[in-house]
Amino acid sequence: MKKTALITGASGGIGMDLAKIHAAKGDNLVLVARNKNRLEELKTQLVKQYGIDVYTIARDLSVPHSAKQVYDEIKKNKITVNYLINNAGIGFCGPFTEIPFENDEKTIQLNITTLTEFNKLFLKDMLAAGSGKIMNVASTAAFQSGPGMAVYYATKAYVLFLSEAIDSEVRGKGVSVTAYCPGPTETGFFTAGNATESRLVKLRRPASSMSVAESGYKAMMKGKTVAIPGIMNNLMAFSVRLTPRFIVVAITKFLQEKTQ
Repeated sequence: MKKTALITGASGGIGMDLAKIHAAKGDNLVLVARNKNRLEELKTQLVKQYGIDVYTIARDLSVPHSAKQVYDEIKKNKITVNYLINNAGIGFCGPFTEIPFENDEKTIQLNITTLTEFNKLFLKDMLAAGSGKIMNVASTAAFQSGPGMAVYYATKAYVLFLSEAIDSEVRGKGVSVTAYCPGPTETGFFTAGNATESRLVKLRRPASSMSVAESGYKAMMKGKTVAIPGIMNNLMAFSVRLTPRFIVVAITKFLQEKTQ
């Protein structure tokens, strides 16, 4: 029997590439994103190429209760989700006091609240079935605070710690939860977050979204608790444990500042 992967933020970047990877493996898909047209284009492509079933849900997950609405729609259509990939995320670059609070609310709602609710809803089903895998996309930002993107970094730390805790709770029950922590990646994230001119983007070449997606897929399938793709990203995550925090914060602030 074919398995089904639910992927949020599937209309582009890592989410789209994860959809392609799962489709190539023969998995059916539930794709969730705001852009209905892009979802339908991807659906047409994957159905034609791989002969799988693809169900799309156009939904803004930064809106309260959207996770429950998606879950209810999936249950109504009698779809069983075997892989849950919480990939959708957002963040805004700039001084904390200059970013509108409405943007912070959207960041917290999407990166924390919606992700948490998706985990809670689908994890219960997976535990009842005795099988399932969840991947929560965090970031290397999860390992330190981030002046210049303060709320975003804080939300990703939450994703990391939540995932580790849940994975510990469900170990031995046929279910795994992976916190996936990629570094800078070639997606539309930096453009959407007004961060294209930061030193982090200018000084470091982002990884391709497909390479990041492939690494994340392998980590989830192996049931890793925390996965960090790339040697440099692993070194960075490890180094913050040994470096005084005030130095780590100062370096992060420097990298987040715009070069112009």
